Amino acid sequence: MKDTPLSPDAAAPFRAEPAPTRFAALRREIENSALSFLMEAHDGLSAKIVEEAGFRGIWASGLTISASLGLRDSNEASWTQVLDVLEYMADATTLPILVDGDTGHGNFNNVRRLVRKLCERGIAGVCIEDKVFPKTNSFIGDAQPLADLEEFCGRIKAGKDSQTDSDFMLIARVEALISGRSMDEALQRAEAYREAGADAILIHSKKSTAEEIFAFAERWGDRAPLVIVPTMYHATPTDLFRQAGISTVIWANHLLRSSITAMRETAARIRGDESLIRIEGSVATVQDIFRLVGNAELEEAERRYLPAKRAVGAIILAASGGAAGEPEQPGCMVDIRGQSLLRRLAGTLRESGVHDIHVVRGYRKDAVILQGARMIDNDRYAETGEAWSLSCAEHAIKGETLIAYGDILFRRYILDNLLGSKEDVVIAVDALAAPQQKAGPRDLVRADRPFSGSYLDDRPAYLEKVAQDVALQELCGEWMGLIRLSARGAAWVREELAAMRAEGVLDHGDMPLLLTRLAGRHPVRVEYFTGHWLDIDTLADLAEARNFT
Repeated sequence: MKDTPLSPDAAAPFRAEPAPTRFAALRREIENSALSFLMEAHDGLSAKIVEEAGFRGIWASGLTISASLGLRDSNEASWTQVLDVLEYMADATTLPILVDGDTGHGNFNNVRRLVRKLCERGIAGVCIEDKVFPKTNSFIGDAQPLADLEEFCGRIKAGKDSQTDSDFMLIARVEALISGRSMDEALQRAEAYREAGADAILIHSKKSTAEEIFAFAERWGDRAPLVIVPTMYHATPTDLFRQAGISTVIWANHLLRSSITAMRETAARIRGDESLIRIEGSVATVQDIFRLVGNAELEEAERRYLPAKRAVGAIILAASGGAAGEPEQPGCMVDIRGQSLLRRLAGTLRESGVHDIHVVRGYRKDAVILQGARMIDNDRYAETGEAWSLSCAEHAIKGETLIAYGDILFRRYILDNLLGSKEDVVIAVDALAAPQQKAGPRDLVRADRPFSGSYLDDRPAYLEKVAQDVALQELCGEWMGLIRLSARGAAWVREELAAMRAEGVLDHGDMPLLLTRLAGRHPVRVEYFTGHWLDIDTLADLAEARNFT
């Protein structure tokens, strides 16, 4: 038996069909026999939300674009301003966009220029309405004047002659029923527009039922796809639109309207509460915004195109006991205006590009939670000091490393200054600290040079001692609980921890002891600051922290 020869098409290698252009995608939606839906959007973010919701096309509403600019829907926004918004929308989404072109923004000449510019920006279609320029929104007033039929047909022909993609859609919107004209005139106008080249007809109505829409559809038949905007007759079941042979439904303004409701409620609640406590859990997160606008893609692009960022790790020492005024709660988890102290501290680190965070926890360790961080347990927290807690995270003291107490807050510029230092070990010191400022133990600093305050004096200062008993005449400030180490500095700290372990002083050693020992062997740079930080030990500190944020 002979093999049947393959046809040339069968013998050819398989080729994937190219993805349809946006122009072709919109044409397919409107000309498809199945009912399709376009959802309103008015800027790049709302366009992304429409795509995320699963719609296959966008209605760029003239009303909502104007309103989002704080303008009336009366051509107060120029067509070039609308074009700028459309460009952002087209960049933000892969969906085809049908734009509300109002009356075409003028006569035939304006229409053909508009269509060319829309095609240049990949906008898949335009809908123009048969009213006079400047337009008035269809739901304002009665008996609005309509364009001369022949003149409007000229606008349609000019638009179709100017499109640069054969699939570009021009939809003619018939306003006869809105203006109180007869059904016969609506049908007459629709047929004239179809003959002039319109790809589809949008029949509009402001009645509360869809009766006249269905009457129009029955007499129109299938001469051209029929598009509707059921804003006023919203209670009509969608299946009735299918039965009537409607091609496309436009949900015309509901994203903007829903956002107005949400913004009003949020603004009123924040104004009344003077707090965000009742709001944060009910609104979109900042991370959700980052996701929508594509921060992940930017980070990936940065990895491809920018020099590699230096990796900085952080160790937060948070094993100590109860919070100020709340002894049953770990100190690092005290609430500071709706966020834990630990979360706020980590947020400052992350804002400066420090994402590899280890937290050493001890007291009520199960209550110490920080998303995205690695937890290290010091189960001997009750009988050991800070140096032992740090040794629990010794494996993380590698490369460039930050070490911070878990009960401090500071302005970001302090951290950025430390990260910008070229020294191997640098500590943050508050030069304004005075012994009488605060009760309780404090990490006082003696350095080889005090803070001068002169912009002309840029000589470096180096640590000599950190302790609670520094003499007043030797006092240079208070250590703020923040250290930055280079890779070499990290190696020095690991060596010092090993030495303290060998000498039997690691278990009960604190960070001031570790820093003083380190300064005896290696240069430890003192970076002076003047306030702008808090060590939260008491209820007064806690109250101040809530003002600080």
